[in-house]
Amino acid sequence: MACSSTIRLNIGGKKFWTTVDTLTQREPQSMLAAMLSGPYSVSKTWIQHLWLDDYGHVFVDRDGKHFRHILNWLRDGVALNLYELQRLELFELLKEAEYYRLLGFVEKINEVLKMKDEQMNIDLTRADIIKYVRPCMAGNPIVKLRGTNLSGLDLSRLSYVGNNFVLVID
Repeated sequence: MACSSTIRLNIGGKKFWTTVDTLTQREPQSMLAAMLSGPYSVSKTWIQHLWLDDYGHVFVDRDGKHFRHILNWLRDGVALNLYELQRLELFELLKEAEYYRLLGFVEKINEVLKMKDEQMNIDLTRADIIKYVRPCMAGNPIVKLRGTNLSGLDLSRLSYVGNNFVLVID
């Protein structure tokens, strides 16, 4: 088995095909690199020391849900859709990246989480609230502000009705 040969993985029941180079080159200190370049050379002897499933896939007892993100990171060094993931998914992916010791990927995920935290902590002014409520007046005069910090705002022209704000028109 040469270093650039393909390897079949079974990550928690999900099957992946990739190359040994993909798993070892971008993050050489990772668990995957250590697993594939340990004291055994990449040969028939080496493969006997890994846990194989019934179909000859290298088995890793982890949730395979996010492993495609990990493979894309290892292939390209880019995680294209991290910003689209919800916080819970990002924390799940962070846990997997930490398990595999993908330090560069861990850093990237933490950057995205920090950015999402900063977006959640943006304080709105009274003018911001009115700006969001006014366009709603043409149709439905309700705007939802879930998770928004409204402390310290003068909301005297807004009425809170049934978990929603309604603009009070004089």
